[in-house]
Amino acid sequence: MSRIAAVHKVLAPYRHDQHEITEIAQASLPGVDPAVLDRLHTAAKVRSRHTVLPLDAYASLDDFGKANDAFISNAVEMGSDAVEGALRTAGIPPDAVDLLMFASTTGMAAPSIDARLVDLLGLRPDVKRLPVFGLGCAAGAAGIARLHDYLRGWPTHVAVLVTVELCSLTFQRDDTSPANLVGSALFGDGAAALVAQGCEAHTRDTAMPPADGDGQVDGPVIVASRSRFYPDTERVMGWDITSDGFHIVLDPGIPGIVRAHLAADVDGFLGDHGLTRRDIGTWICHPGGPKVLDAIAETLDLPDGALDASWGSLAEVGNLSSASVLHVLWDTARRRPPAGTWGLLSALGPGFCAELVLLRW
Repeated sequence: MSRIAAVHKVLAPYRHDQHEITEIAQASLPGVDPAVLDRLHTAAKVRSRHTVLPLDAYASLDDFGKANDAFISNAVEMGSDAVEGALRTAGIPPDAVDLLMFASTTGMAAPSIDARLVDLLGLRPDVKRLPVFGLGCAAGAAGIARLHDYLRGWPTHVAVLVTVELCSLTFQRDDTSPANLVGSALFGDGAAALVAQGCEAHTRDTAMPPADGDGQVDGPVIVASRSRFYPDTERVMGWDITSDGFHIVLDPGIPGIVRAHLAADVDGFLGDHGLTRRDIGTWICHPGGPKVLDAIAETLDLPDGALDASWGSLAEVGNLSSASVLHVLWDTARRRPPAGTWGLLSALGPGFCAELVLLRW
């Protein structure tokens, strides 16, 4: 088994109350009934969000190139902050990192963002890199799972996952589709990094003492993971990428898919490890939106309060796509679950797919 040594979360610099973003969205979408937009933004149950640019700066992003340039420069800065914070919390120096995985689905870069972080962070020239694009909201959970897979084969290694999602840069001012309106109500900008160690990595010498900080040094072990792809669902969630950028694809039937499949997938996964839902003490779920969280709680028959960390993250920062589940993990770790507590981390994303990760404190 591998162990999560630290999680560090980063938010974009400009914080706005939801009503401020609603006003900007109304001004940017003059063909939309303001009352409809206001209802959608209220129903999202988001109190505030962060953006990487001031709200009045988005009007100048009048083509895909400008928006993507803003993504690259800010993803490097926020990704660097996230990794530095996670390594500092874990007490691991940059030159001890063996694998750097970068995940995002809100911008494109070649060389990829992880390549641009190597020299900036002081990583070794032989560090392995793995950029991941297209998993959307599921990439945070999938990234943890793939780090675990790698560390099973390299048990003395240290692996880092960094996710940066700048959803505000994808907003389309001429798109009055229901999906774009819902997206304008839910998504925010943020990043996160997670440091994981193989079961023998503790034998390494590190030059940096563990920090008393805002992460979780004695984090949970990663026990197992499972991926689930749902056939014939490619148009349920994702992007249509055109000359003017990313157009969101978001099917209103997502909660129905959750209700139809998630319980059986969770039960089968837990059953393979001799567990049931009653054995899970912490539920770390990606806060996709109110309807999705309600569907998860209903189909899994979760006790009251089981998803409080997810609801709290949604309210405070909105849906951060792949970074969100790492923010929820950070919040959960701060509460210091008792030793021996089982946790299930989950996220849904384009495909349509589910990613499940079994943890134990």
